[in-house]
Amino acid sequence: MILSAEITLYPFQEDFKPPIKATIKRLQSFTNITVNSFATATVLMGEYDLVMDAIKETMAWSHQEFGRCVFIVKFLPGYEALDSKDA
Repeated sequence: MILSAEITLYPFQEDFKPPIKATIKRLQSFTNITVNSFATATVLMGEYDLVMDAIKETMAWSHQEFGRCVFIVKFLPGYEALDSKDA
């Protein structure tokens, strides 16, 4: 099943941009998923297990690197959010 996930990150740091940029870069390192960043969120799209693994690993990595952060995630199972025909 295809899964689209929209993620917004809120670091508990005054200088919040470096953790956000590093987290996006980390998400982009995963193969076989599509990652597009926008002003307020990053959208991941791909096979369910691959997207969920990327989120799980990135959240653990983020906690080790930056401490506590808030992740807001919307899951859209069976929807290709980045499909150009839907734009």
